[in-house]
Amino acid sequence: MMELSSATHSTRKRQSVSPEAHDDAKRLKTVREHDEAESGCSSHPPKICVQPSQQPVALNELIELLHYAALGKKGGIKQPSWCRLRHQRRIKALNVVIVDGLTQSDFYNHFLSLPRLRTNYSTRVTFTPSSTALASDIFSSPVPQSDALSASQGPSESSQLHKALRSHPVVLKFGTQTRGLTAYLLTQEEKIKHYPVKGMPGFEEFVCTDSTDQVTDSSPLYGLDCEMCLTEKGYELARVSLVDSDGKCILDELVKPPNRVFNYLTKFSGITAKMLRPITTSLRDVQVKLQSLLPADAVLVGHSVNNDLVALKLIHPHIIDTSLLYRREFGQKFKLKVLAEVVLQRQIQMDEGGKGHDPTEDAVAALELAQYFIKAGPRQVVALHLEKLWGYKLEEEDSDPSPGPAASQSFADVLASLGRSVVFMGRRSHHVQLDPSNQLWLQSDQQVLSSFRTRAGPSFLSVLQFSSSWCRLERFFPQWEQHHQRVCGSLRRMSSVFAGPFPACFSEGEVRRLFARCGPIHRVHMLLTAVRAHARIEFQLLEGALLALAAFNGLDVEGHSIKVRRPVDESTLDLDATLDALACDGLNSGRLHAVVGFDASAEVKGHVPAPVTANGTPREEKIREAFARFGPVSGVVLASEAGRRAGHAQIVFERSQDKQVALSYSEELKTQNYLVCPAVTPPHLTSWVAVAAAAAAPPPAPAAAAAPAAAAVDPEQNTGRDSEERKVIDCSPQDLEVDLEVGLRMQKLDRRLGKLFRSLPDGTLSAVLLSGHGHVPGLCFLEVKQAS
Repeated sequence: MMELSSATHSTRKRQSVSPEAHDDAKRLKTVREHDEAESGCSSHPPKICVQPSQQPVALNELIELLHYAALGKKGGIKQPSWCRLRHQRRIKALNVVIVDGLTQSDFYNHFLSLPRLRTNYSTRVTFTPSSTALASDIFSSPVPQSDALSASQGPSESSQLHKALRSHPVVLKFGTQTRGLTAYLLTQEEKIKHYPVKGMPGFEEFVCTDSTDQVTDSSPLYGLDCEMCLTEKGYELARVSLVDSDGKCILDELVKPPNRVFNYLTKFSGITAKMLRPITTSLRDVQVKLQSLLPADAVLVGHSVNNDLVALKLIHPHIIDTSLLYRREFGQKFKLKVLAEVVLQRQIQMDEGGKGHDPTEDAVAALELAQYFIKAGPRQVVALHLEKLWGYKLEEEDSDPSPGPAASQSFADVLASLGRSVVFMGRRSHHVQLDPSNQLWLQSDQQVLSSFRTRAGPSFLSVLQFSSSWCRLERFFPQWEQHHQRVCGSLRRMSSVFAGPFPACFSEGEVRRLFARCGPIHRVHMLLTAVRAHARIEFQLLEGALLALAAFNGLDVEGHSIKVRRPVDESTLDLDATLDALACDGLNSGRLHAVVGFDASAEVKGHVPAPVTANGTPREEKIREAFARFGPVSGVVLASEAGRRAGHAQIVFERSQDKQVALSYSEELKTQNYLVCPAVTPPHLTSWVAVAAAAAAPPPAPAAAAAPAAAAVDPEQNTGRDSEERKVIDCSPQDLEVDLEVGLRMQKLDRRLGKLFRSLPDGTLSAVLLSGHGHVPGLCFLEVKQAS
């Protein structure tokens, strides 16, 4: 009675809420969700989802995902049809790693050697190779110019100016959006080329400033300039000037060179012998003063400041070089005097009376050039000084141009116009359609990894190419077809069993009918003697071999107790561990494979018992009901939906432990005509044979449903298969040594990919592409890096 009163009272309360108040609450919820999305404060992290049985994807489909992740619906890009990227606005960066030459078969053949790759990435789909220039195709992929994208890129401008901005070296390097000073700091790669760097050869005697890595957009800028003399040891420091963020000189010192001076370079330095004669200040004195004057987060600004740091024998990690801010084509640089005249409208280095340069004046000019660039942003700097500084001559355009088709820009250009930096890292031999200033050519995968992890400021789109693994594999397998044949042979043995002895008259068709109860069969190879027959059965799925071992080992066949065993050779020593890893894989963790309607007591030569069906299809409701007692079932994938044999199903539990409970009741389930085993074939594969299909192998001839016994014992018909089986199974000691070496290479690759994934910023959409080889498919791994 109390329960009834409570329910009635609750009902009355709900009825008392007016429709207007309900509508207001809905609007408030919508506004809150919109504000969360706009501010990026939503508690939901971005996530990538695909169907477990997703068909193979090609490069253009991956590019669709990258475009959507970067630009979203606001940029006029639709959600890809083959996947779902949730909360796209919270994506912070894109990272693509291309691993040359490795295939899907290589991954599953070395499954145990790649634990980080298979656990860090929850999404795995077959990748169909369609190009050998994957990185170039990503950067140059066209993005249609939509109204939304045009609005996000800023105010409209003439087509000539827009074209000039797109290809301008400043815009290609820094984009168009205004950003803080940290965006313009020299990268580690830039410093290694021309600047003193701690730990690099040649700088052992250099002094380091007391600097930290905690540099922000509010860190102080300090202008620096030095003058040198030519001595018997080369150019040495003669004067140094340092100004603070307000342009106030806080250090201006003459320095006595320790070696004999050949030329004071008075025309440029303003230094004379008379000026230096009474000076006792040494280089070490100046180094100590600079260390005391510069705070821990100081950013040094100068024009070609590498020369100043070398003269000072000083190492400082945070540098802005104005000669690289106002950059020109082909690595050329503007003189500081030209930049000051055009940009600052100021005359410096006038050399009145042969007094030479004033280093304090030069330090202030460099400081103000950097401050102006940071405040105005690269787009405005280029647009205002395009003609006077860079010499671009824009012609007048027709005020009423005829309408034309919607233009498209390359993906890299669109990102650059939005102020998002892009970078490619890999071997120089790879031809990439990208500005050279955004490419870093390296000799090894280790260098690629190290450069990426130490790069100052992550790029929005980074594409890394790993080639060392495949280059080393080519040394072991100069004939790629031979390598692929061996890999396929190893994978095919995983889905194979040997069975026998059968009666001598037992035909291939009868073996096929018997073992087809466990799963679809790819091939049956009869091994005949004068008295008895044995057979090698190769299943299309890994589960078929598992079920055959469980159901038919010890089965009586016309008075013969047959044994079912795995092939045993060097390549199958780790087979149990591999199958366990596949069963525990993230793609299979809650999945159970079941044969529906299995009856072990049925007559061996009779027909396979019909499964529980509804209109010829296993009834999903009945299967769900049978397994729901072990735990919540999130789905039942029928054979027709997964592209697999009718009468088979996959039960997907919400929790992996419920699958283990169901497996512990396998004997009881068998009495209910369910033969079960862990799901081990990855769900994105409709057939394990597809992974193990040799590149040059001819397609297997279809076997008749009821082949006569005489056909099975005809030696002439088995000659071709015998040779193929021997080719697949034979394994020399040299092959074993090569397999060991390849396994070690795979482990090293896995460690590098693991380190790279850990170094990615949170919110990064990461993709790893095993590129495939020729027409042999590769693999695509996808994951959004979440907060640790």
